Amino acid sequence: MNKINPLKLRNSKWTAVTPADKEKHFIVSEVEYDEEDVVISCSIEAVMSRRSTPIDWHDLKDDGRWLHGWQ
Repeated sequence: MNKINPLKLRNSKWTAVTPADKEKHFIVSEVEYDEEDVVISCSIEAVMSRRSTPIDWHDLKDDGRWLHGWQ
């Protein structure tokens, strides 16, 4: 399980364990917090295609799907 600090989520780099459409490397491009610093929404952007996708940031904790950093 990947450990993630929600306040350091923006601009963090991730590698998909099983790439889709040749998109393997991602960066967290947008994070929205409420007034108590709880993550409301999160988007990742593929480095190659610049395609942005909303994601539940808790999914990034699954090391069977995501690796922290670019591998």
